[in-house]
Amino acid sequence: MGDSREHLGFFVRVRILKSQFKGKDEKTMAKPEQNDAHVNLTPAQQHLLRLWEEHVQHEFSTRHTGNTLATMVEDAYVNHIPVLTGGSGRDELREFYSKRFIPQMPPDTEMTPVSRTIGEDQLVDEMIFKFTHTISMDWMLPGIPPTGKRVEVPLVAIVRFRDGKLAHEHIYWDQASVLVQIGLLDPAKLPVVGIDSAKKVLDPSLPANELMRRGGPTQSTAKNI
Repeated sequence: MGDSREHLGFFVRVRILKSQFKGKDEKTMAKPEQNDAHVNLTPAQQHLLRLWEEHVQHEFSTRHTGNTLATMVEDAYVNHIPVLTGGSGRDELREFYSKRFIPQMPPDTEMTPVSRTIGEDQLVDEMIFKFTHTISMDWMLPGIPPTGKRVEVPLVAIVRFRDGKLAHEHIYWDQASVLVQIGLLDPAKLPVVGIDSAKKVLDPSLPANELMRRGGPTQSTAKNI
């Protein structure tokens, strides 16, 4: 079968400590735990990590569209999966970053890293994304005016690289949780939760299956063994 790294993408999972990207001028980079997985990153993986952190810095700290785009290939695309916002190609991404994303990031935005996985050409970041909905956020809540509500939601970024730059970003988050927290979905009537989804990511010991218990007992067709 050859080197397993070739077949499995030589993925390395790195646990990282709390980090925040706050406001326009303040930024604290995540500090990886000093474990074997991080120490043994290949030079190529270290390059992906540096490039991704530079990209995020320009999005949230320097807030510079041109420098953000400089970290990406010409035909890169961004897809925010829950609402299909983003763009494909340099022109669409310039329009998106300069008008819909960078200037529409609430000033108290924070990101709490949960885990990071780095492969040979792909990086996955799991985090808790926190903000107060004080401004329009067309990239996440298109058409919804500011509600002033606080939101904390699990978010995952899957980032592919090509030719030494970012090729695409697939960004996933729990949109139902966001809508509950800003008051647009009623969790009493639907099988959805609000901030509890973020809390349980950070604390797995919190209760599970509360929505199933709320629905009452169900009959099982499985036989006891």
